[in-house]
Amino acid sequence: MLNRRHIRIKVMQSLYAFNGTESDDLTKDEKFLLHSIDSMYDLYLSILALLTAIHKKSKDYHQKLQNIHLATEDGVENSSNFANNQFLELISGNTLLQETITKKKLDFWDLDSEYVDILFKLILKSKIYSEYSGNDFNNDKQFVLDIYSEIIAPNDKLYDYFEDKRLTWVDDLPVVNTSLIKIFRKLKFNAPETALLPELYKDMDDKKFATELLRKTLLNTSSFSEEIAKKTTNWDSERLASLDGVLLKMAICEFQKFPSIPQKVTINEYLEIAKEYSTPKSSLFINGILDKIVKEYQTNNLHPKSGRGLR
Repeated sequence: MLNRRHIRIKVMQSLYAFNGTESDDLTKDEKFLLHSIDSMYDLYLSILALLTAIHKKSKDYHQKLQNIHLATEDGVENSSNFANNQFLELISGNTLLQETITKKKLDFWDLDSEYVDILFKLILKSKIYSEYSGNDFNNDKQFVLDIYSEIIAPNDKLYDYFEDKRLTWVDDLPVVNTSLIKIFRKLKFNAPETALLPELYKDMDDKKFATELLRKTLLNTSSFSEEIAKKTTNWDSERLASLDGVLLKMAICEFQKFPSIPQKVTINEYLEIAKEYSTPKSSLFINGILDKIVKEYQTNNLHPKSGRGLR
């Protein structure tokens, strides 16, 4: 679920939040980082809990329509398709998933039911719903993919809700949404319950990369700052104290302390992060500094790279 760029973003946020130095106890910084990363999985589970709540709402709605004599036959049929959606049944009926959601206290949609109501009404008004024909697992899956991609994920009120719930979730949403869609597309009718509970880290190397990038950047922050200062005599010191300075230190850390990561990969990753999180001129500034540093390393054969390279 977690990719290397998002790991870098999480490390950046931790470094920027604490503004620590090599003399500090790094335990609190590492704990903050790992908690922030783990929180991403909570967001994923919260969205599955939301889909469970919407499915329950569809069942209640269908029952009400059946009790109304004036309800149209098409209306009852559509509501029946929604209520009996096999893909949603796979989520709602996944015992392991639901127990995990309850254990982590992420089944909060009963308390915040107005968001379930808002999304449910939007679904009922949509063309996706009016044209939906069920009774087939693949059709049911596509219906869920469509309402999630076009109605649920882009909803501004839901976005604001997640931002208020946990601040870091806003940055996690794009990664979680992408992961969720990939998991849904691969999910089969006879899939094991664990298929909806993927590992957060691709492997333990990714978790090690996160903690080592944090620690090695902090432990060498003075030397990295000196190296940056030599290349930035004409730049405003405030820029170096901002997020740009953090990104530059992290990039230099990868240059020096992670020999298996190609310099080009490092530069591209931090330029993309700068475009998203810093000022409009940041990527130009960072690219210029890193380019000077790499040319110096290559000229003097410093910090050579080896290995296959990890993104």
